[in-house]
Amino acid sequence: MALRHPFTREQRSTVISAILLFELMLCLLQLFLLTATMNAHLGGDDAVVLPAAAASVACLLLNLGLLRYIYKLERPRG
Repeated sequence: MALRHPFTREQRSTVISAILLFELMLCLLQLFLLTATMNAHLGGDDAVVLPAAAASVACLLLNLGLLRYIYKLERPRG
């Protein structure tokens, strides 16, 4: 049975670069959420804390899923 590789090396490099760029944007979004939430919390507005925490957890789960996809993509076939 022949091994089947879904992407060539160049295509895989492009996909990984795009995923890492998206992960960087998600990390920056989490940093913004942390900053805005701390600013609101220290200003006395506690209504923002739980929605921001939920959004941050969603970003974390998305980042972990994309990282797992990259590991699967780079795993040697055989």
